[in-house]
Amino acid sequence: MTKADIITKISAQTGLPKKDVTVTVEAFMAEIRQSLATNKENVYLRGFGSFIVKHRAQKTARNISKNTTIVIDAHDFPAFKPAKSFVEKMK
Repeated sequence: MTKADIITKISAQTGLPKKDVTVTVEAFMAEIRQSLATNKENVYLRGFGSFIVKHRAQKTARNISKNTTIVIDAHDFPAFKPAKSFVEKMK
């Protein structure tokens, strides 16, 4: 399912124009992005799951093709953890 499919379904269910639903979905996604990337805050949606910021420590890796060692800097990345009730529905 794509974002366009989600917008179409929400528009059909609510009777709202696709343009309004698109603005709402885009604003929702932008707020989650900003919360995670800029503010480093987790986003909790009860019954659905959590968008969390995970941290990876600096590590040493190998470039096999050049036979060299490189250092990968520490960085944060987004992750999704589904709610227990959501996982139960999937089983």
